[in-house]
Amino acid sequence: MSAEPGPSTPSKKRSKWDQDDDNMGQPQIHPQKRRHKSKPSRTTPQNDDTGPTPTREPAPIPAPPNPRTRSYYVPERAFHPAIQSSRSVYCYERLNQIEEGSYGVVFRARDKESGDIVALKKLKLEEEKNGFPITALREVHALMSCRHENVVRIREVVVGDTLTQVFVVMDFIEHDLKTLLTTMPAPFKISEIKTLMLQLLSAVDHCHQNWILHRDLKTSNLLMNNRGTIKVADFGLARRFGDPVGLGGLTQLVVTLWYRAPEILMGATKYSTAVDLWSVGCIFAELLLKEPLFQAKNEMELLSMIFRLLGPPTNNSWPGYASLPLAKSIALPSPQPNQFRNKFPHLSMNGLDLLMSLLTYDPEQRISAEEALEHPYFKEPPLPKHPDLFASFPSAAMGEKRRKPDSPSAPTRAANYKLLIEFD
Repeated sequence: MSAEPGPSTPSKKRSKWDQDDDNMGQPQIHPQKRRHKSKPSRTTPQNDDTGPTPTREPAPIPAPPNPRTRSYYVPERAFHPAIQSSRSVYCYERLNQIEEGSYGVVFRARDKESGDIVALKKLKLEEEKNGFPITALREVHALMSCRHENVVRIREVVVGDTLTQVFVVMDFIEHDLKTLLTTMPAPFKISEIKTLMLQLLSAVDHCHQNWILHRDLKTSNLLMNNRGTIKVADFGLARRFGDPVGLGGLTQLVVTLWYRAPEILMGATKYSTAVDLWSVGCIFAELLLKEPLFQAKNEMELLSMIFRLLGPPTNNSWPGYASLPLAKSIALPSPQPNQFRNKFPHLSMNGLDLLMSLLTYDPEQRISAEEALEHPYFKEPPLPKHPDLFASFPSAAMGEKRRKPDSPSAPTRAANYKLLIEFD
């Protein structure tokens, strides 16, 4: 729409804020007062040999210095893009559907202007009754806050014809790690696993440094391109962990079941970055085994699997276990040593130490992403392989037929949801 008003349309009155923006960086020019025409004199002018007297122009009024309207520590307004309305989804050509998750449907599309191939995530808003969902706002905010080479990049948000058609435009990545593990002919080598783990830990550490909890790390949410680079995606359950928490505490309906930390299973309403590191440990084990570590059907079965691998928790391994909401309702098995060496017989001592540091009962003792990046496991041979040396694979997201890998969905709040303590 043109910025100039039509002949029959009154011009829009501009605010002082707009006028200040236009004048910023330009000298202020004060308009001269309009001079009224003087009536012609009735006296006849006298002839003068010197010719007509030249008209003297008034001297220009010097402009006063422009007052500073911002702090010295705030960048110039020209550095920030102007706020514009969202583009239409019809700027993109839909190619094929990639997958459908709990919070959206992902399509592959082409930008009609630039020709770039992108991923369009359509948010599920049809059943929303309380306005725009907080999960979608958190996802967009988290993606904009966590700009990193191993985090999927958000490009823009586009809209359709109705209020329920909102799409998040992101970079298109050829594979997801879950599908790749089920279709690749041979498992990843140790050097390749180290590279993938370093990239994952770097992305998780960057999110935590920016006060973002992902809360749904799993192999299907790790995208991988044909250049050996993985990118963390699907921030639908992410949130800031530095914000004040309501009276009910943090929700327990986070993290896909197979990757859920034991403190959440035990009913904890206060948790932090350690829940993401437990998921990283499960992903590490899945890369080594080429299958998920805890393939449980429900929360009770998952707890029994964890007790069998780590041994039952004790006052030394988990000092705060007795204070958890579900501690009194679950009978612990008899004490037994952990089974890590039997489960991972070919893993080195440093690799086993890293895995056990990630899969630790006590969240306070669990290793952080920053500490894990400096672990000796990544400095011993075989050293991490350069991403450019990774093999390339046919992309399943390009529309090819494939078998969907068996994996549970991310948790969603349901009307009949019950905690473990509520079952008979």
